[in-house]
Amino acid sequence: MAEIDLLCKYPKTTRDLESALAERSEEARRVARRFDKEFFDGERKYGYGGFSYNPKYWTDVVKDFVKFYKLTDGSRILDVGCGKGFMLYDFYKNNKNFYLEGIDISNYAIKNCMQEVKSFVKEGNALKLDYEDNSFDLVISINTIHNLEIEECAIALQEIERVSKKHKFVVVDAYKNDDEKKRMFAWNLTAKTIMHIDDWIKFFKKNNYTGDYYWFTP
Repeated sequence: MAEIDLLCKYPKTTRDLESALAERSEEARRVARRFDKEFFDGERKYGYGGFSYNPKYWTDVVKDFVKFYKLTDGSRILDVGCGKGFMLYDFYKNNKNFYLEGIDISNYAIKNCMQEVKSFVKEGNALKLDYEDNSFDLVISINTIHNLEIEECAIALQEIERVSKKHKFVVVDAYKNDDEKKRMFAWNLTAKTIMHIDDWIKFFKKNNYTGDYYWFTP
């Protein structure tokens, strides 16, 4: 288990933080947590404000995943919380001989996923991954499991551990100090479990998570 920033090549947001914070409200959070059209393709205050593929986001990130985890022909990869499948598509572009699967709780996202990944993705829940034990060489879950209550988050971690025979990587909302905590809770739209990074690491160990991890902070 190690902290590693495998998303270091993911472009940083250029959105003005203060104006974005002004749009955050309990109503916006309620709408965002439905993870339907409003979250992906509705007004910006509810989520992405239009969620479409752009190679600048995942292409180089995927290259780093492939290199770091030494993925090769036949490697089995699962994306838990795959959205419309953009990261999976870049895995497919990187090596068409990868075995790819993705699940997302959003029926809207799955129905509106990229045509190229339709055979890879399905609606599913991180609390009960519909796969056999030790099914994947790498399980990825980026900004997903923190959307669950803490007890459910523990279950999702255990499920990720169960279906992986080797590598795991998760990204969760976290903070290192009071200033980051204040921004994190003000910025957040969907996460229900947000902790100090030290508490996350204890949480990982308590739930026997042996994979790698990193943090999202606004």
